[in-house]
Amino acid sequence: QVHLVESGGGLVQPGGSLRLSCAASGSVSSIRSMGWYRQAPGIQRELVAVFDRVAGGTNYGDSVKGRFTISRDNAKNTMDLQMNSLKPEDTAVYYCHAQRYTGAQYWGQGTQVTVSS
Repeated sequence: QVHLVESGGGLVQPGGSLRLSCAASGSVSSIRSMGWYRQAPGIQRELVAVFDRVAGGTNYGDSVKGRFTISRDNAKNTMDLQMNSLKPEDTAVYYCHAQRYTGAQYWGQGTQVTVSS
């Protein structure tokens, strides 16, 4: 089992920055990929950024490329999402996600990010 907990959400002005963190526990060594998705009201859940150990790289959603960056801290079993140049359309619930080599998937509870003046 893998347990994921997000933190760092909040209210930020357009053009501002925010940093989200995801802490993983349990069978951490079995995780193949880990990253972030988001879902806004009336919009399908979309990829933000995911690191895949097999691919050896990170995929970013088109809408966040150049603005968002994920980073890993293997010692702490955490993955952060640095969000810069935030726009109102970035407003959503952000979910941490992990997939094991078995294919099993896990989701965090989500953290709200609101970009508004």
